[in-house]
Amino acid sequence: MSGTPSDMHISEKDQALLEVLEKRTISCFDLLPHDDMREKLVDLVLHGSPAGITTEAATLFGELRERLISTRVDDAKVVVFGGGTGLSNIIGGDSRQKNWSDKPFEGLKKLFPRTKAVVCVTDDGGSTGELLKDLPIFGLGDIRHVLVSSIQRRLLEARYNLSAGQSLALVKDISTIFNHRFTARPESAESLLQNCYVDLDRLPPEMIGSFVSYLDFCLKDEVCKSTLGRPHCLGNLLILSVIRMAVGDENLSGDRIEIDGSIGEAINGAISNIGELIGAGADAVLPCTPVPAQLRFRYSDGVEVSGEHKSSGAERGAAVAQVIVDFCGRPFVSEKVLDYIRAADVLIMAPGSLYSSIIPVMQVPGIAEAVRENSGALKLLIGNLWVQEGETDKAIVNPNRKFHVSDMIRAYEHNLSGGVDGLFDQILCLSMQDVPASVIQSYAVEGKNPIYLDRELIKSRGFVPIECGFFSRTALRDRGVIQHDPEVVAQTVKTLLLARELFNGKEASRQTTVTSDRSGGLPARPRLVPIPSLKFTKVAERLGEITIDLDQCETTGMSSDEILFILGDVIWNHQDIPVSHLEYIEGITCVSENKWRRDQRWDNVFSFYDPDDRLIKIREDRLQTTDRLEVSFLIALGQALLGDYAASKLITPLLYEGKEIGAVYHLSLRSEDERFCYFNDAELRTFLKLARMVEQTPTHFTRTVNGKEGFTPPGLLLGLMYAWYLDNRFATHIEYKMSILKVRPTHLIPEQKKMRSRRERLIDFLRESVFGKEAVLL
Repeated sequence: MSGTPSDMHISEKDQALLEVLEKRTISCFDLLPHDDMREKLVDLVLHGSPAGITTEAATLFGELRERLISTRVDDAKVVVFGGGTGLSNIIGGDSRQKNWSDKPFEGLKKLFPRTKAVVCVTDDGGSTGELLKDLPIFGLGDIRHVLVSSIQRRLLEARYNLSAGQSLALVKDISTIFNHRFTARPESAESLLQNCYVDLDRLPPEMIGSFVSYLDFCLKDEVCKSTLGRPHCLGNLLILSVIRMAVGDENLSGDRIEIDGSIGEAINGAISNIGELIGAGADAVLPCTPVPAQLRFRYSDGVEVSGEHKSSGAERGAAVAQVIVDFCGRPFVSEKVLDYIRAADVLIMAPGSLYSSIIPVMQVPGIAEAVRENSGALKLLIGNLWVQEGETDKAIVNPNRKFHVSDMIRAYEHNLSGGVDGLFDQILCLSMQDVPASVIQSYAVEGKNPIYLDRELIKSRGFVPIECGFFSRTALRDRGVIQHDPEVVAQTVKTLLLARELFNGKEASRQTTVTSDRSGGLPARPRLVPIPSLKFTKVAERLGEITIDLDQCETTGMSSDEILFILGDVIWNHQDIPVSHLEYIEGITCVSENKWRRDQRWDNVFSFYDPDDRLIKIREDRLQTTDRLEVSFLIALGQALLGDYAASKLITPLLYEGKEIGAVYHLSLRSEDERFCYFNDAELRTFLKLARMVEQTPTHFTRTVNGKEGFTPPGLLLGLMYAWYLDNRFATHIEYKMSILKVRPTHLIPEQKKMRSRRERLIDFLRESVFGKEAVLL
């Protein structure tokens, strides 16, 4: 051993360190993982005592764990906010899964039988979307989904005097009936129920009698039966029927929905009645508002897209910046819903679609305020496990990185007046250590990534992260998916509630001070939007006035009726298209490929709007598939908004010393009083400048083209931008041009910055003057 004598002596600093270690008393809780006491207790309940501890410590931990598990919380009042799969799953499991009926009585409803679900009503896909085409009703799909998941064994057995085995068999039949889908108009209530392949004799007489009564009403009611020719989910029809029986025609008619307290309570009561009929608690499921509503997504590039179903399949390539709930009438929330929130012991933001389930509920006037008023409740945000395509696959702060838990918090801040203040302070997050590495790897291969916990950042904001392995091993084994385990989530919530009482104001229940981040600005104001069913009717009426000329087609795979049906669905799927956009077309003419004479020097678009006869001309091969027809129609519809704005168009050569070095495109405008155009004069001139047309005189615009370069004339540009704005997959060359918006301005040279600014202003024009011109703010 070498070294000087001084090297072989303990320093005063080292001696002080030893003295500190000698005096330190180690708590048994220090043997549990995590730093926060709440996480330690959750870990103890979920995983038991840690390995390698003394017998005495193991006994004490075991006793504490048993008390936490066995203590009943039946009287605790819980309110959960959300929608769809995430909400139903934590309340009682995903009732749409075939194996749900194997264990249908687990989840929050088991430990907290007084649980109430406040459900988002903006669903517009599937059977719900079909209902919205015919009826002035809010989205019922999520209501149905959560209602079945809310069935409680105790209530079902008490109401119908059933044994445990009988209740298990009955809940399987109920889920089969409520999830049954049909496509043909039913002949009778009995035949519709028989087609569910359920032994109806096993159902309690009261239940089957009520189902038949509800469906009989639906088959006779003039409003309900109008929708029976469409594909539907039987559960939606049952809920629709009880609502229609409780609320008359006079309350669901007119150009806007006006709902007051009595109508709202009647709707809530109808849903509660059918819920109690199938074994859910009274008011177990409540719509966040009975007023029909629609989601509007604002992306980071400025594009706005309306509709929950459409947004779920969007591939905009930009992060969601904001979501806004637009209403078909004055927003209304039931006083009963607000009272349940104010009196709750536990308030939970359920996992699920961040922008299309949770935030929209909080945007309904009065709900977030009621949550903040309840200062005594345990307030939890249950984080999602994986990113959701089209919503949380890109972070607004940095679209190039994956979504973090802090991004979820930031989304609340940017979309709710008042931000997250008073909404939640503890956040349940997935512990990635508990997920098998092979699962994470297989998900990554499919492009799916977990939402990462940036613990220190969210702690610095005043939130408490509770990290635990609350995913379902059963779902992973049976279906290969990672989703929340209803039993584990319920036990975790219960442990956190008991922890507040155990420590009586000490560390485990201390209040946090949440700091706000309002860098995203104030939330956008909601709009008054048309009732979907009324708009659908008006679109159908307008399309019925449009002529379809197929005489010039040599071959076509579609009839006139099929084309009109497809166009009706196209406009329904793109809710941003107002009915007024159809006023500029008189018909559609199919042109054979042999007779197609349109100049294709500038593009490969095989449709256009002809202002002379106000007809859309489409080359016949565009009618071979629905997708081709949709794109061709939308491009021409966008062009039609310019109407006959141009008195003349001319291209002249640009000469220099007798040599042609380019061309000049000349555009002469009609006078404003002679113009048939969607835009007013100021809007038209704004667009022409964005199309890089230069004003020479008030009626003469030009565009210089260098050499043999091509360019996009204003009409074609508007058509392509119109289609791209509605779905960026429709115009790939516009998508290419818009890719510059994904580059930070600081990385661009001055000319590129000008280009970027021009394209931002072009998007602003489409959002405000094309699709938002007729918007009415609430």
